[in-house]
Amino acid sequence: MSASSLNRRRILSLWLPRLPIDRIQRFLQVSSGAQDEPSIVVIKDNNALVIHALDEAAERLGLYIGQPLANARAMYPDLKVFDADVVADAKALSDIADWCDRFTPLVALDPPHGLFLDITGCAHLFGGEAALLQTLVRALARQGFAVGAAIASTSVCARTLTRQTPGVIVVNGGEAAAIDRFPVSALGADEAITTGLRRAGLKTIGDVALRTPSEITARFGARFSTLLAHALGQGDAPISPRKPLPDYIVEKRFAEPIATDTMIAMTLSRLADTLIASMEKQGKGARRLEAAFFRTDGVVRAIMVETGRPVTRSAVIDRLFRERLDALADPLDPGFGFDMVRLSASRTEIVVQEQRDLDANVHDNDELAALIDRIAARIGGKRVVVHLPQDTHIPESAVLAAPAQHHLAAAMQAEWPARAESEPPLRPLRLFDKPEPVTVPFATVPDGPPHQFTWRRAKHAVVRVEGPERIAMEWWRQDGKQLTRDYFRIEDAEGLRFWIFRDGLYEGEVFDADGKPASPGWYVHGLFA
Repeated sequence: MSASSLNRRRILSLWLPRLPIDRIQRFLQVSSGAQDEPSIVVIKDNNALVIHALDEAAERLGLYIGQPLANARAMYPDLKVFDADVVADAKALSDIADWCDRFTPLVALDPPHGLFLDITGCAHLFGGEAALLQTLVRALARQGFAVGAAIASTSVCARTLTRQTPGVIVVNGGEAAAIDRFPVSALGADEAITTGLRRAGLKTIGDVALRTPSEITARFGARFSTLLAHALGQGDAPISPRKPLPDYIVEKRFAEPIATDTMIAMTLSRLADTLIASMEKQGKGARRLEAAFFRTDGVVRAIMVETGRPVTRSAVIDRLFRERLDALADPLDPGFGFDMVRLSASRTEIVVQEQRDLDANVHDNDELAALIDRIAARIGGKRVVVHLPQDTHIPESAVLAAPAQHHLAAAMQAEWPARAESEPPLRPLRLFDKPEPVTVPFATVPDGPPHQFTWRRAKHAVVRVEGPERIAMEWWRQDGKQLTRDYFRIEDAEGLRFWIFRDGLYEGEVFDADGKPASPGWYVHGLFA
């Protein structure tokens, strides 16, 4: 065997041919003894209901996928019929892919009912490729799924084997011999190409492989020629994993599943120590951490925390996950126990050494960042924000609310407009996200304030006014569609102070359908303290 073949990938193809019906039967908790009652799933195709999936009992009756429901019912009136739910099937496949993460983090979808697992370099952890394949198939079978699997050096070859002779493991270089006797339809090419190959007398993959690549390309296109080459083990396109590979991964497997909070916390603590030690060797700290809990029944629960600064201590990781777990609206349910716990750092950064003994600001910043991390772990990172000034004169756009974990340093260095001493504030303490409309019966024209207004069904009589402050919109960004605003600081008879503006100029920007000047709208944009 050549050195190049030793470095080739190993792909496990997983196929669940009865996923739609298996999902429904698991949901209805159908017992194994009820499989004598044939069940099918139907879907609409060309304005007719046809069989989309069927169980083993229905298959024994001679029913098949694509058969019209009317014909199937005419043959067997007692069929159990369920409507297809493609979205639920995709969710079930995604859940199975999450469960497969216990074998390798490189799991890709092969829709509609298949998966690819890149097991290169990790099969020995499970006793070899044969043991890994048997473990995976048996576990899914216990969960109620019909499943087939095969292993090869290319995803196309493994996929072809899975659908023809599941359970096969092909050594590097043996792909062509393993699939040469299969019909050309096994490659999964377009029906037009498959029909064309048969008409040309090429009924098996081996027959097609005997032709020169240029001949196949000229007749059936470069895409099919590439597909054939990959099936024969002559190169392969990389799979697209559902999740990016984390920078660091540590995990713990249990012969006896764990279920208590004490054991879960202890396991996370030990994994945190191992993870920190691995990152410390390369001078890195974690910014995003994920703990994944794999239940024995196939359910996977993932908990994620983020930090504002790179974490280099396991005690910090323990505290963050403890806060996160305590704040879960849906508590972590161990079921019959977790047989594996994984801790990964999906985002890391190089740790910058700072002088911490004499610089009090560094300690203050560390304490503030740690507090923000703890609050974010409990209530969510998007709910802990800092405000950053923006280079615009538009009131609602002058401040940007950004997650504090990622923008704390920028917020501490931000420069805000200085307030004039002994002068009242020009902007309200409370600014609405969207200005709220008010009703103004009459106002001094062309640019005067209102004498009274109605807001939220309450009337307010104006006794004091400051303004107007005219603010023109950013015409170079708005294409001239935004109107000029005249803002007024208004106090009513009860002492409440409002920030109100007129949207548009009289006889200049607001017109009715006939092109005549119309009354502009009035809005309250904020409240002063």
